[in-house]
Amino acid sequence: MARLRTINFLQKLILSLILISDCPVWNYDGSSTYQAEGSNSDMYLHPVAIYRDPFRRGKNKLVLCEVYKYNKTPAETNKRQSCKKAMDKARDVHPWFGIEQEYTLLDSTKYPFGWPKNGFPGPQGPYYCGVGATKVFGRDVVEAHYRACLYAGIKIAGCNAEVMPAQWEFQVGPCEGIDMGDQLWIARYILDRVAEDFGVVVTYDPKPMTGDWNGAGAHTNYSTKEMREPGGIKAIEEAIKKLGKQHARHIKAYDPKGGEDNKRRLTGHHETSSIEDFSAGVANRGASIRIPRQVAEDGMGYLEDRRPASNCDPYSVTEVIIVTTVLEE
Repeated sequence: MARLRTINFLQKLILSLILISDCPVWNYDGSSTYQAEGSNSDMYLHPVAIYRDPFRRGKNKLVLCEVYKYNKTPAETNKRQSCKKAMDKARDVHPWFGIEQEYTLLDSTKYPFGWPKNGFPGPQGPYYCGVGATKVFGRDVVEAHYRACLYAGIKIAGCNAEVMPAQWEFQVGPCEGIDMGDQLWIARYILDRVAEDFGVVVTYDPKPMTGDWNGAGAHTNYSTKEMREPGGIKAIEEAIKKLGKQHARHIKAYDPKGGEDNKRRLTGHHETSSIEDFSAGVANRGASIRIPRQVAEDGMGYLEDRRPASNCDPYSVTEVIIVTTVLEE
């Protein structure tokens, strides 16, 4: 009987396994998304990654796709295709990424969730990693998102309340190569779906509130195999030198508007560096690149690029980092 049950379990498991190669190329109406004309509207969806569906569950899956135009060329918004090529070229250095995704919860009026309607909460200070109904707003949304990501198979590594009230962060990684962009996009999708169930809105705006409030970023932690090995601090320092020489190029890639969104955030205040300058330092959250104190002490590890905006495309971010530090001298 035990053996029969084992066989039945394995049969069910095999039947539930769906590979990305099992998914056909689909299409959709690109004219409804302002990506095509109505007279030539079909856009192609090429499946590239598959995850368990935390909403329908069971055998249901979430399928991530690349978008291609009628002439089989990548859509303008398809940043994955070129990123995948770069990651394939850099495969031998085993690039790892971990992205800290900050975001802000809004109510139905597009005002920060939990903020008083006729004023502002108290100054920043008690909200970061806070606890209590007067310190944090929306924890039920955050916890539901975390559980949904775990179910889906996302490498979600943590979450915390951020410096501005109603602002939160979750971390995904470490992921190798193209997997970083894939997993972060799915995690964002899951967050929007969860927030929908709670009747709140997620914004990835890098500076959702003007004034003396922190903005939102997507701090990107990065390392190669050489950096993670003893003496890797030399490789980290070399990478930082290369990043400094390409500062303008990176700023352009770090938000969808080529730096215009990030300009509101990277002011040199509120734990940011100025968008105009490149800097690096140990344990310095006001620098472009932070070397964690533990990394400096161990002499190996990773670096943190603090410049990417919260609304960045992770494919563009990880691609330009690889191109600058590995593929170009």
